[in-house]
Amino acid sequence: MQLQSLDDVLMEQLADLHSAETQLVQALPKVASSVTTPDLKMAIEQHLEETRGHVKRLEQAFSHLGTPIPNEHCEGMEGLLKEGEEIMSAQGDPTAKDVALIAAAQRVEHYEIAGYGTARTLAGELGYGEVEQLLNDTLDEEAAADKKLTKLATGGMFSSGVNQAAAERV
Repeated sequence: MQLQSLDDVLMEQLADLHSAETQLVQALPKVASSVTTPDLKMAIEQHLEETRGHVKRLEQAFSHLGTPIPNEHCEGMEGLLKEGEEIMSAQGDPTAKDVALIAAAQRVEHYEIAGYGTARTLAGELGYGEVEQLLNDTLDEEAAADKKLTKLATGGMFSSGVNQAAAERV
């Protein structure tokens, strides 16, 4: 990898995000099938559809930049997904496992938020307004997904949340 300019850094960030999102598209169906909380399952399935859109936006960004999609492998996402697999294969109370999967999913969201925030800022600094907007749209969706996970864990106005349900089973 050569990092001689901000353009190089942007391309590296975009390649890493593309790999991360592609890995996530592969992993989310397994996560959705392993959770027991209906609202959590629905949130994961909805985020899978959004994630497919994130991959498309990244492909659009590379197209706007006139660059082919690099063959990159995001080791950070690989590690986060491995941790999620460990939770899915763990023994124990299904609701407690759902809580642990929410925590793992929020780590993924925070990782993506950091990556998209950096890439969006770089695109803006370099004057790539269309790419900046694509990245900003995805950043907004990632932040919304994180908030939804928090709401599922802690509950909303009319529910106690997955955390409370797990605590009640003790």
